[in-house]
Amino acid sequence: MLNETPSRGGGRLAEYVTVKVADQLFGLPIARVRDVFVPDRLTRVPLAPPEVAGVLNLRGRIVTAIDMRNRLGLPARTATEETMAVGVDCGGESYALLVDSVGDVVKLPDEALEANPVNLDRRLAAVCAGIHQLEGQLLVSLDVDRVLGIGADAAAA
Repeated sequence: MLNETPSRGGGRLAEYVTVKVADQLFGLPIARVRDVFVPDRLTRVPLAPPEVAGVLNLRGRIVTAIDMRNRLGLPARTATEETMAVGVDCGGESYALLVDSVGDVVKLPDEALEANPVNLDRRLAAVCAGIHQLEGQLLVSLDVDRVLGIGADAAAA
């Protein structure tokens, strides 16, 4: 559930943690975000799906790291580009979404959330809860449960 507060106009406001992946702005519902951190010592997992970058130890918890560039079908990160991680929980498991950068928390009116455009790439549409038009850019609202539907595409094939 999104963390919602009333807006001045009487509608509800949804709060998002903004992240960038390959220069695209995304929003993660703030209620789903547990941590923001710089990932350290990522251990690869043999035979894992390609979007699983590995596992890491976060304060004594084993966390599965998901490479958001790979998950969204975007170009791979270069070795010199920095990586940030956003910790989320799903189904009792902990995950780290690997992103390029983490921005601010924004509050946006629910009524401004638009449906996915028909021309939105299918990989993005599969994890997108809608689009917010901001000044000069689009914020793609991510559905964390759908993002973490790892292997669902392969199982359906």
